[in-house]
Amino acid sequence: MITKTDSANLGTVVSVRGSVVDVRFDGYLPPIYSLLRTGQNGQIAIEVMAQIDAHRVRGIALTPTQGLARGMPVTDTGGPLLAPVGKDTLGRMFDVFGNAIDHLPAPAAVEWRSVHNAPPPLMQRSTQSEIFETGIKAIDVLVPLERGGKAGLFGGAGVGKTVLLTEMIHNMVGHHDGVSIFCGIGERCREGEELYRDMHDAGVLPNMVMLFGQMNELPGSRFRVGHAALTMAEYFRDDEHRDVLLLIDNIFRFIQAGSEVSGLMGQMPSRLGYQPTMGTELAGLEERIANTANGAITSIQAVYVPADDFTDPAAVHAFSHLSASIVLSRKRASEGLYPAIDPLLSNSKMATPGIIGTRHYLLGQEIRRTLAQYAELKDIIAMLGLEQLSPEDRNIVGRARRLEHFLTQPFFTTEQFSGIAGKLVSLEDALDGCERILRDEFKDYPESALYMIGTIDEAHAKLHAPAQAPADKAQQAAA
Repeated sequence: MITKTDSANLGTVVSVRGSVVDVRFDGYLPPIYSLLRTGQNGQIAIEVMAQIDAHRVRGIALTPTQGLARGMPVTDTGGPLLAPVGKDTLGRMFDVFGNAIDHLPAPAAVEWRSVHNAPPPLMQRSTQSEIFETGIKAIDVLVPLERGGKAGLFGGAGVGKTVLLTEMIHNMVGHHDGVSIFCGIGERCREGEELYRDMHDAGVLPNMVMLFGQMNELPGSRFRVGHAALTMAEYFRDDEHRDVLLLIDNIFRFIQAGSEVSGLMGQMPSRLGYQPTMGTELAGLEERIANTANGAITSIQAVYVPADDFTDPAAVHAFSHLSASIVLSRKRASEGLYPAIDPLLSNSKMATPGIIGTRHYLLGQEIRRTLAQYAELKDIIAMLGLEQLSPEDRNIVGRARRLEHFLTQPFFTTEQFSGIAGKLVSLEDALDGCERILRDEFKDYPESALYMIGTIDEAHAKLHAPAQAPADKAQQAAA
C-alpha cells in the first residue's frame, strides 16, 4: 500500500466505476495525461483524462482495478506515461509501460521519454519522394509505397491483412538498413508469439522492437501502446539518424479503444457510435509518422474494415492520412488469388510518371484498364458464356486472367501451410512479366502455369515440369 510522504502529491480515490476512477487532491491538481499510481505497491496505473473541479480529476485505468476501493491513497508520479528508448530495446518485446514481456531481464541502459510528443514541424520535413520496394509483385507494380510515407492494408476479417504485414516484415527487415518496430494494438496474443518466434528464427530480431497491447487488456492500455511505439521510433529517427519501418496491426483497434475510453468518460457518441474526437485522436498519432532530414519513419498499417463497409467512419478517417491504400478483397481470397489485393480499389499517390517513371506508369495504367474491361465483361460471360464475346474481348479476358494469376505470389510466411517455397520478386522482373503478358507472349500458356510463381520465366519451367505422381498430388492438396 502507498504510504503518505511529504514530497509526493497525494490524493484519495473517491469513486470507481469499472475503468473510470475519480481522485480528490487537496493540494496541487495533476495536469491532463499525468500518470497516477495506487493499489498494492502502486501496481494500478491511472491516466488523468479530465479535471472535474478544483479538487477532483477523472482518469482511465491502464491496468485492472480489482481491489481498488474508496479512500485508498493515490500518488501523482509528476509526469505522463513514459516509454523506454535506446539501443538496448532492440530485439526485445514490451508492453505499454515498457516492461519486458519476453521472459528476459529488463534492459539496463535505456532512457525514459514521454509518449505524448508533438509532430515534427513542417520546416523539418523532407519533401523528396522515394519508392519503397517490398518484393511483392502486386504492390510494387500497382500500389508503389513511399519511403517515409504511410500505407494502409484495408480489409475485413480473414482476408489476409496480418499475413501480408508479416510477409512485408520478412522481405524488408532482412535487407533494410534500419530498425523495424512492430506495434500490436488489440490483436491476438497468439499472433504476437508466432511473430516473435518467426523473427527470431529468421535472424532479424536484433534490429526489431516489438510492443503489444493485447486484445484482453483495458482500453486505456490499448489506446496508448501506439504512442509508446512512436516514441521509440522517433528516438531511432532523431537521435540515431536511422530509417525506421513502423508496422501497426491494427489501427482500427486504436480507434476502437479510443471509442471505449470516450464512452467510459461519458462523452456523447457521434455517427455510428464512434467518439466525437476520433479525427483528432487519429491525427495526433498519424502526424508523428514523418520523413525528416534525420531519417524516415515508414509506416505500414493494417486497417480492419467493419463488415467490409468502406464508408465506415473509421476507414474514411484512416484513408485521409495515407499515401497508399492496399484494399484486400474477400472475393479474390475466395478464388485463391493471394495476396487478395483488389487492383481497381487500391491506389497510391506515388503512381505518377515523375516519381515511378513513364514506363512503369503507362504499364500500370494498361494493367488497370485491362482488368477494368474484364470486370465489365464478367456479367456478359455469366449470362451468355465466353463464346458469345467478340474475338477482341476474348483476348482482353485472356490477358486479364493471366495478369491476375501472375500477380499471385507464394509467401515465405505461408510455406508451412501451402507447401510452396516463398518468392521475392524485384520490381524490374515484375514489370517485365506484366509487359510480356500484355504483348500476348503467353497467350498459348494455360493460366495455371502463371499461378503462384515468382518471375515470368518460371511459367515456362512450370509448364514443362515432369508430371507429378498421383500420390504427390494428393499429398500437396492435403497440405
